[in-house]
Amino acid sequence: MKFAIHLVVVLLALASLGCRQNAVPDASDPGEPKPDYAAPERMAWVPGGTFWMGSDDGPPDERPRHQVKLSGFWMDRYEVTNAEFARFVEATGYVTTAERPLDEVDANGAANRDNVPGSLVFVQPNPNDLAANPMLDDPLKWWRFIPGASWKHPEGPNSDIKGKENHPAIHISWNDATTYCRWAKKRLPTEAEWEFAARGGLDRKTYCWGDEERPGGKLMANTWQGEFPRENTCEDGFLATAPVGSFPPNGFGLYDMAGNAWEWCADWYDPGYYHISPSANPKGPAASPGSTNIEFPCRVRRGGSFLCAENYCRRYLPSARDANTPVDSACHTGFRCAKDR
Repeated sequence: MKFAIHLVVVLLALASLGCRQNAVPDASDPGEPKPDYAAPERMAWVPGGTFWMGSDDGPPDERPRHQVKLSGFWMDRYEVTNAEFARFVEATGYVTTAERPLDEVDANGAANRDNVPGSLVFVQPNPNDLAANPMLDDPLKWWRFIPGASWKHPEGPNSDIKGKENHPAIHISWNDATTYCRWAKKRLPTEAEWEFAARGGLDRKTYCWGDEERPGGKLMANTWQGEFPRENTCEDGFLATAPVGSFPPNGFGLYDMAGNAWEWCADWYDPGYYHISPSANPKGPAASPGSTNIEFPCRVRRGGSFLCAENYCRRYLPSARDANTPVDSACHTGFRCAKDR
């Protein structure tokens, strides 16, 4: 049944996004000054302030665009890496969701009829089997539940992370991420904190770096190049995840806020939450009603991944939202941590 949950979760990622309107940055609220003590290791200060969250022309769950005021906070400069996650596992003996038998996993009350640990893996499909429009195609043509796939074995039991110590840890569920955060004396960012941090001090821009997809012809994030899922040209040099920090940082000194690996947020997901969201330091709804596509309670993911493409899933844009169950894991899902002042 865990596989079934994964499959319905994948369907939410099928919605593509439109372009965002251009805007002039608003520097009227500079936020909080950087604390006078040394920065926590591998973290950057995000000053908070007032910004416009969401969009007016994207999917319904991004609307309405609304002003939010945030306190300052620390944010990991990079997605949590395999090396960092390995130290956590070595120190605690933690076993991730993907590594547990399914009957040991809290699947939100759903019955589990199988008992095979594993996770979702993208498998390049045969182009001859694909429909012309991937939005109308069956995602099972490129997603597989692979027994034995986990953070230690990203493509399945015959793979490993040797040489990928500085890549983001993937196949990480929300439950895994929050457990790591507690161990590291940190927390997951709220959805509002994540979007503010991703924008890097820019206001109402299309991308984390501005309004131009490729400024000066330069690739700015690890996303899919080519026609998804038919062809990946690997123009950026990466077939899957890239070492963290392979692309330029944003204005706050944060790397890979677009693409590479999806990142969990603390919030429950509610597609209509922006209509009732508090204007100061919102922390998300008290519970998740699910959505029209997913009947299970979900947590928010942000940032897109190496599988996001112009013709399929533009959810690497800073306003884009995504929802997955807390036990979901896949080859494109990781996280980064935040910390209070």
